[in-house]
Amino acid sequence: MEKTPSGTSVGVADPYERAGVCDHVTGDGRCRYAVEHAQHDPEFAAERRADDYRCPVAADDWAWRDCPHYRDTATSDECARCGLDERRNAHSDARPLLEEHHLSYADERSESAEQASGETANSAGERNESAEQASSTDGAGELAHEITVTLCRWCHAKVHGSWAAIDDDASPDAAALAEREGRKSDELAELGFETAAERDAE
Repeated sequence: MEKTPSGTSVGVADPYERAGVCDHVTGDGRCRYAVEHAQHDPEFAAERRADDYRCPVAADDWAWRDCPHYRDTATSDECARCGLDERRNAHSDARPLLEEHHLSYADERSESAEQASGETANSAGERNESAEQASSTDGAGELAHEITVTLCRWCHAKVHGSWAAIDDDASPDAAALAEREGRKSDELAELGFETAAERDAE
């Protein structure tokens, strides 16, 4: 199993087996990174510009692991391991049922350099510019990429406990189901309609 920087399991042997389309690829197969963040890697941006910003992976010239700026962050609304779906109640600050889980991490040296340069998240709540900086390589010469999936809190804990894998044939934990059903009940109560006559009768 791959490990986190702190040494716990990420739940997969090869993060790229779970990797999806890069966050920077547009619908027509072009590289958004080269357009929006050219200043971070001018050489990369120039190569893409010379090729009409075509994504080399979308064109089947590279694999995702070959691109220095590949990033795939989770957007799913259900757990990748057990299938539990999120239930968020309006006006509630309760902890979400689902969390983002890293299978692979952006290179820490690149992130540290970004933080030193003073790049920060914008007012719209977008990721810190450190996620956009050029990736360097890790000690083994492999590119370090950020790859995440969505896990429920319960599966997240099990995976980091080193015994559970993302691809396990798992069902939602009993406590997870109870929490979800409780939120469903709250939703129904919130949507319930009571007539004036019914309120007066009470």
